Amino acid sequence: MRKVTVAATQFACSWDREANIAKAEELIRKAHGQGAQIILIQELFEAPYFCQDQKPDYFELAAPVENNRLIQHFQALARDLSVVLPLSFFEKANTAHYNSLVTIDADGSILGLYRKSHIPDGPGYQEKFYFSPGDTGFQTYQTRYARIGTAICWDQWFPEAARVMALQGAELLFYPTAIGSEPQDATLDSRDHWQRVMQGHAGANLMPVIASNRIGKETFETGSITFYGSSFITDPKGAKLVEADRVSESVLVQEFDLDAIARTRAGWGVFRDRRPGLYAPILSLDGSLRHG
Repeated sequence: MRKVTVAATQFACSWDREANIAKAEELIRKAHGQGAQIILIQELFEAPYFCQDQKPDYFELAAPVENNRLIQHFQALARDLSVVLPLSFFEKANTAHYNSLVTIDADGSILGLYRKSHIPDGPGYQEKFYFSPGDTGFQTYQTRYARIGTAICWDQWFPEAARVMALQGAELLFYPTAIGSEPQDATLDSRDHWQRVMQGHAGANLMPVIASNRIGKETFETGSITFYGSSFITDPKGAKLVEADRVSESVLVQEFDLDAIARTRAGWGVFRDRRPGLYAPILSLDGSLRHG
C-alpha cells in the first residue's frame, strides 16, 4: 500500500503580509502535526485579494521566482518538516505578471512552476488587469509522496484542466482558491456550485480533489467580498470526506491509499474507453472543428 496524508487549510488575510506568512506557517505546522505530508494553502495568501480593484500600485506585490523571499521561506519550512507545499504567489517575469504556483518538494527543492491558465474578469474578480494567461500548460509533479496535479482557482471550473492532469499521471488534484460573494449580486451564492464542479472532476477522473479557500470580509475602494471558506477534500468518486465551515480558520486532514485508488481507477475503464479522435471540437472555442 502507498498511503499519503494530505491537508487543506483556510484563514483570513490582512495587509500585514508578515502575519499572513506566519499564519500559513502555523497552519502548515499544525497539519504536519496531524500527519499531513502534502499541505495546500489558499490562493495568493500573502495579501488580501487585491484583484477586486484595478490599481497599478498592486503590481508592486509581484516578485520573480528567483530570490523570492516568500518561496524561500516555505522552501525552508518544507525541508524542515519534510512536507510538500504547492505554493501560490504573484509572479513578476520581466514585464509580464502571472498568478503562479511553485510545487516545493519535501526536501525544499522546487519541482516546477505553473502559471494560472484561465484568468477571470468580472465584478470583484478583475484578474485580467493583473495577470497574463499562463503559458506553462497544465503541470503534474512526482513528489516524494505522490504524483500531484496543481491548478489555480478559476482553472477549477474547467474539466479539461483536470482531465489533462489526470492523463499526465496525477494521483491527487490540488486547487488553491479565492472565491466568495459577488459584489454585483448579493443574492448569488456560488459555494455549492463551486464544490460540485470539483467533485465532478474527482468522480470523472477517479482521484481525490483537495481545495483550499480563504475566509473573511475584504473591503477595497469599489466594494467588498466575503470569502466563504468551505475548503474540502473529496474521495476518488467525488464525495466530500472533510469540509470546513464558511467562517472558521481550519485545517483539514485526510489519508488515502493511492494503490487502492489506482486499482479502482483502472477498473472503471474511463481512461481505457476514451476516444481522443472524436474530441477535436474541444480545440475550438465554438466547437466547429470536426474529427477526421
